Amino acid sequence: MSWYEKLNSGLSKSRERLSGQLNALVGRGVDIDESFWEDLEDTLIMADLGLEASEDIVARMKREVATKAFSSTEQVKEYLVSAIAQEFETVGDPFKLGAVTILAVGINGTGKTTSIGKLAKQGVDEGRTVILGSADTFRAAAGEQLDIWAERAGVPIVKRERGADAASVAYETVERAQEIGADLVLIDTAGRLHTSLDLMRELEKVQRVTRDRSKAPTFTVLVMDATTGQNGLVQAREFNKALALDAIILTKLDGTAKGGIALAISKELEIPIVRIGVGEAIDDLRPFVPEEFARALIG
Repeated sequence: MSWYEKLNSGLSKSRERLSGQLNALVGRGVDIDESFWEDLEDTLIMADLGLEASEDIVARMKREVATKAFSSTEQVKEYLVSAIAQEFETVGDPFKLGAVTILAVGINGTGKTTSIGKLAKQGVDEGRTVILGSADTFRAAAGEQLDIWAERAGVPIVKRERGADAASVAYETVERAQEIGADLVLIDTAGRLHTSLDLMRELEKVQRVTRDRSKAPTFTVLVMDATTGQNGLVQAREFNKALALDAIILTKLDGTAKGGIALAISKELEIPIVRIGVGEAIDDLRPFVPEEFARALIG
């Protein structure tokens, strides 16, 4: 199965949720009146694309329809794919740069450690020198899981005993990276709720230490579970407020009817989604391409 087929299949629940409402609008025929646009905006909002993005998409489409004199709602539906793709923030993918340090953050259960492991293996396959840092010192299973990925990718890993200071692990990882000339440093952090002020302050310390020590640019990437929908948007807001996020990795798109949340997050926070996950295999975490995503979402 090709990547697009996997993405198309993964977004099937989201597409089904959206398609029924869109088809009802398209069924009106050639008449495109104000009530059509109002209903379309409501449809997009209900599909979790977010209020701001939905308003912008409809406004852009109305202008385009007037300019090109579209007369069919089928044509409107086709243009919707393009309009959605254009709404995504696309500048700032740290994985397209040279030497970088990536600090992965997020709540428990988002697939953060697994995503770090996949990125390590992909980095090695691309010819990069990679090192992992296991700064999740709360959960023993996280270190063990990252050990497996380190062995699979054939890369070194820095870790300490359970309960050790996470910032010191990050510091040591960056130091070791400089010694071996690593150009991709991936640091896993403990999952935490955005509502836990003490843990968020600890994460700010990890970020500060990493940035101060790393000679390469440091990027803070939120790994988010797409199935959480609007709750995920709330989480993203709080993590962004505390850490000034640089990018997002969106996982578990294959198990959600809320795929539209990808646009709501990227639009509101003005940061790019740089990777999306639609399965467990290494190749199921891929660079995010707005046009592919929009096509799979609309069908």
